[in-house]
Amino acid sequence: MRHCALLLPLMAACLLPAQKYTGPRPAKPDVPYLVHADNLVATEVAEAKEEKRKDDLLYVVAGAASPVKTPLAAPILLMQAEKLQPERLQLFKLDSKGGQREILFSRKKRQTAKPLIITVNRVSSDNLYKIEVNQSLENGEYSLSPDGSNQVFCFAVY
Repeated sequence: MRHCALLLPLMAACLLPAQKYTGPRPAKPDVPYLVHADNLVATEVAEAKEEKRKDDLLYVVAGAASPVKTPLAAPILLMQAEKLQPERLQLFKLDSKGGQREILFSRKKRQTAKPLIITVNRVSSDNLYKIEVNQSLENGEYSLSPDGSNQVFCFAVY
């Protein structure tokens, strides 16, 4: 009987509906926003230029550094999805060289860029998604990009 009394509140809690997301919301759809406490900061939206080189593909983003910065080594982002599929986003570290940011994909070299691990979860029924970086990022330039697209959403960790 005592066990039933202990389980009753736990079972009641499981039957309650999930809490609705009540935090800040992105101002624009299809743009990831960095979460800084109760503030959202839009990532830099850009288009990476593709340069083909022998067995390599180099993607270049204008500017040596993103104007969007975060002190968080494991940032969390929010995105209101309309046209973009958040599950297709990939996170990459960019190299800053010669006044621009770049990433190299090589077929032969072992130094080819690999996506960093992120988790994407839907947090509300109106297509609001939370994107979490699952590792500690080094200081530097980063880009979220939909797989198969040259569109990039950049930010820097400092």
